[in-house]
Amino acid sequence: MTTARTYGDPCAAARALDLLGERWALMVVRDLLFGPKRYSDLQSGLPNASPTVLSQRLRDLEEGGVIRRRKLGPPARAWVYELTEWGHELEPILVHLGRWGRHSPPKETTAPLGTDSLMLAMKSHLDAARLGDLDATFLVDVGEDVFTLRVSGGELAIRRGEPDRWDAALRTEPAVLKALVIDGTPPGQAGAEITGDHAALQRLLDALHPGDRT
Repeated sequence: MTTARTYGDPCAAARALDLLGERWALMVVRDLLFGPKRYSDLQSGLPNASPTVLSQRLRDLEEGGVIRRRKLGPPARAWVYELTEWGHELEPILVHLGRWGRHSPPKETTAPLGTDSLMLAMKSHLDAARLGDLDATFLVDVGEDVFTLRVSGGELAIRRGEPDRWDAALRTEPAVLKALVIDGTPPGQAGAEITGDHAALQRLLDALHPGDRT
């Protein structure tokens, strides 16, 4: 017998949708891809999700083994949600979903892109072959959000938090980061603040599909 929570289908794809098919489930995963978040941070990143629905999705994903809740040590001592190792395996799926979704009909909206969405866009716009032999670490400071971008071996890894050392730092705001990552605006025109190895950062920006941006 099927219920509202399951397709009742033994297919592995159907079982995956039992875990992730409810509204906001994949959005929660997206916002946890690059590091843990407190409940209040998730609320800020998903403002259109009601507290009741967000809490339910977090419970569903935790029960399904996709995320877990843990307490940070000092000095933070805060409870956060994070992806499990199994949950992290959803990253390439979301990257490809973003690539696919760029070709969907555009919808009018005044909602700005959040920083986690922009980091995911960076992964989905990336043409890894164009990274070449680039080996560099970047700090990206977007308001209250700070990320470490590590490029090595033709791959880009992104995590929340500051790196121990960096080759170049980009300090900006979401609208400027969108211009750089999605619109392909040159850093000088976008008004981005860059310190360190400008050429290394430009190589990363050049590897973002310049002819296929939305």
